[in-house]
Amino acid sequence: MTVLDQILDSPQLPDYFRQIQARLREEASKRQEYYQLIKESDKAEFINGEIIYQTPILKRHGNASDNLLVLIKTYADYKDLGYTGHEKYVVSLTRNDYEPDICFWSKEKSQNFTEEQIQFPAPDFIVEVLSKSTEKRDRGIKMEDYALHGVKEYWLVDVTFKQVEQYFLEHDKFRLHRIAKNDDIIESTVIKNFAFEVNAIFDPQINIRALQKLLGN
Repeated sequence: MTVLDQILDSPQLPDYFRQIQARLREEASKRQEYYQLIKESDKAEFINGEIIYQTPILKRHGNASDNLLVLIKTYADYKDLGYTGHEKYVVSLTRNDYEPDICFWSKEKSQNFTEEQIQFPAPDFIVEVLSKSTEKRDRGIKMEDYALHGVKEYWLVDVTFKQVEQYFLEHDKFRLHRIAKNDDIIESTVIKNFAFEVNAIFDPQINIRALQKLLGN
């Protein structure tokens, strides 16, 4: 019997329902405050009724994120495949708002985005670069929420071990496809024909060569 089954079978179900409604109303109010409080310079997320401000990142985190962003955005723009966002883009899901490190929307999904838009729907592909302060959320509530909202592919980049965990969506949950590192070639299923050596995320010279190869130069 699941937890939900136990709640549904309980004589306290009406009281649970009232508590849930009250909690959701309170969260909705706090969420409006979040939209009003956050500034363009902030990196903040709204998760389960809390505004969570991100701490400054380590240089190696920033380097990995920037290197991967260059590969994805340049390739996707060159091939006219869709739209790529990073860090400051607010992804608004049913209950929570996130700012993924990198996200990609297909051309079909992004074609109606406007220049003044500040909230975005669930992407098709998301990358989170792991850090001590965010890893629990990246592997926990974010992973669950992204999957429930139809994100097709999810990468977790580990800057300590210089590797990428690649997950694919299956039945509203992410399944680990592989862990790629060093000179392994990792290929996205969402971004068509986007494949490169994992070292390109961590080494700027390999990154340049990977980009040249992706662009056919």
